[in-house]
Amino acid sequence: MNVVVKLIREFKDRDTRRLLKDYRDKVELIRKRNLEAWDDQRLQAESLRLQEEARSGTPLDELLVDAYALVCEAAKRKLGLQPYDVQIMAAIALHERYLIEQHTGEGKTLSAVMPAYLNALTGEGVHVLTFNDYLANRDAAWMGPIYRFLGLTVSSVQAGMSLFEKREAYAKDITYVTAKEAGFDYLRDTIALNEADTVHRPFHYVVVDEADSLLLDEARVPLVISGDSSSSESDGVLFAEVARQLQPGEHYDFDEFQRNVYLNDAGAAKAELLLGCGNLYDSHNSHLLTSLNCALHVESLLKKDVDYIVRDGEIELIEEHTGRVAENRYLPDGLQAALVAKEGLQWKAGGRILGTITIQHFISLYSGICGMTATAQASAMEFEDIYALQVVQIPPNQPNIRIDHKHRIYTHKEAKYKALVQEISSVHRVGRPILIGTSSVEESDMLAEALAIAGVPCQVLNAKNDAKEAEIIAKAGEIGAVTVSTNMAGRGVDIRLGGGNPAQAEVVAKLGGLYVIGTHVNESMRIDNQLRGRSGRQGDPGASVFYLSLEDELMLRFGIHRLFRAPRQDEVLDDPALRSKIEHIQRVIMGQNFDIQRELNGYSDMVEDQRRILYEERLGILKCERSMSPSEQRVRLFYIDEFWADHLAYVSYIRESIHLESITSRNPIDEFHTQITQAFEQIPSKIDHESANMLRKLGGSNDPAKWEEFGLKSPISTRTYMINDQYSQDKRSSWTGTTVFAFWGREILRLVLWPVHRLSKY
Repeated sequence: MNVVVKLIREFKDRDTRRLLKDYRDKVELIRKRNLEAWDDQRLQAESLRLQEEARSGTPLDELLVDAYALVCEAAKRKLGLQPYDVQIMAAIALHERYLIEQHTGEGKTLSAVMPAYLNALTGEGVHVLTFNDYLANRDAAWMGPIYRFLGLTVSSVQAGMSLFEKREAYAKDITYVTAKEAGFDYLRDTIALNEADTVHRPFHYVVVDEADSLLLDEARVPLVISGDSSSSESDGVLFAEVARQLQPGEHYDFDEFQRNVYLNDAGAAKAELLLGCGNLYDSHNSHLLTSLNCALHVESLLKKDVDYIVRDGEIELIEEHTGRVAENRYLPDGLQAALVAKEGLQWKAGGRILGTITIQHFISLYSGICGMTATAQASAMEFEDIYALQVVQIPPNQPNIRIDHKHRIYTHKEAKYKALVQEISSVHRVGRPILIGTSSVEESDMLAEALAIAGVPCQVLNAKNDAKEAEIIAKAGEIGAVTVSTNMAGRGVDIRLGGGNPAQAEVVAKLGGLYVIGTHVNESMRIDNQLRGRSGRQGDPGASVFYLSLEDELMLRFGIHRLFRAPRQDEVLDDPALRSKIEHIQRVIMGQNFDIQRELNGYSDMVEDQRRILYEERLGILKCERSMSPSEQRVRLFYIDEFWADHLAYVSYIRESIHLESITSRNPIDEFHTQITQAFEQIPSKIDHESANMLRKLGGSNDPAKWEEFGLKSPISTRTYMINDQYSQDKRSSWTGTTVFAFWGREILRLVLWPVHRLSKY
């Protein structure tokens, strides 16, 4: 097997070398198109010529050399930037629909301008999807002078813009926007009853920045639009109190990885006593068991300042991969309500879901997709399988001279933190800047306190002060800077030695550059590499090291503390087999997560196919592509939306209970497909029937006032949000017989809610 793997790697390496040689040849052609002697008017006339060529049907590949030469000259004149050869190579790969791995600080923002300009020449529009609103606004403003000099329009979309402002922004040749906001705008378009109320035009070409985060980490996060609701529920307080009185081991148990929790017989008996409900598993008590399961889940598995924070009286979930607050994101209603009750806050119920789409499915709407990130190769298999995107590693402009030290592993956490504080204190004394990556808000605060006691001042960057991210990161390379951060470090903001001051940078370089320290390893090596990559920018010196202990969560979960027994000691465990085992576990987890994502896609892909079928018909009606009266148009659009919302509710119900089919030896995915197909096939006749009835009531009236009178209008208000919606497919391992019996009630979808936040680790 090793021989086969080696041969495959050799073939891929050979293909990559051939591809990069082709790109270097094209770069040489672009450099030969020396445009320095041209005045501005001639450059702009050339850009106009290219637009005319592109819009008359000339293949863009034939225009690439001229187009990229123009962008390079415009960047030099308008911004004082001269693209490196490797930036142009990256730009060529992006146009050819590759996902590029380009090291931190290598200038991805400028690389993206070339393919964005080239593909915008057709007039069909280009989107650059950024990681957050700040970067969308920054990059559009920063690169805008290049586009405008060459005769193209550019804008950014920000959350909170009016419909008119967004429509204008999306009409530009190049639009910088977050995937989340673009997706929410698309969902709003899908329920618009007038074409004038839509903002998007057909999706053409997209450059995905921070592609690993958007295309993998958040790929399956559903974007949701729902009718707003002001109703409140307070029942959760009772169940939160019951859950707090149940003890682990005595009343409930976990699965082997402590991701899933379930009542045992003693726990059920105590809950029945506390609730005074009789048999908790009687069908008429199904709603009680539902609420209790949710309360038990959030009480035992969701930890404050690790999985969420409470800020300004609101629950804010923390995104596992970045440590940032997951803005406008919620758990499914049952879990969210239980979490709110746990923290003693007021719960506002969600409204009826009108539409939903995952980020993965939204991005697949574009006819041309490419992306860029500093960490892609470790997940190349996922990119190719899910998006048919192949990864190309772009060589750095300057060789990477960062020193990556081997992990320093200790027997227990106390020894790890003691050594960690000593190392930070020692390095800080000479003035070398240090960036420490922690696992949670809780750990970052704890470490900051320990450093303060040791006399080391530091800046803390975590979900509690994420608004200051860019400001803190920009200073992380200054002399004497100590920055304690969750995984959110970076993401679009370079850490420059000396904070960008040349004199300071020279001093910091002599000290060894930025020193990156991780306090744990992540499940994904890709996330570890993101932290390492904050150091060694553009050939700068730097170093990285990870401090671990056998008591770390990952070690305990996979039993490494049992495999490598050692007496408690303050010294480093220098065992190559231990480091090898950790790397092996990371590879295994990445493979497991990939398999789970593929299985989850088996459920969501068919729903998305159904959505697209119905939306295509809806779009034809909205754009008046049939010979249809205004009243018929309004009626049919209304009932398409009504029955699709009903279908989504049914899909949710079936989706969360379908795994029970495995008890009867039926394949859950096959059964899911069968049931939702049967339901979907009934929608057209329902639309026809209700539309005919309503049109008779209207008597053919095209008066909007009468439409309003009969309720044919958009929801008074809507809200958009994201759901942490990752579920395990095989839930049988942690069921008890009594629990399974109880699942057959109508409230089944709430009984089987599992640890949503943790299942991404499965």
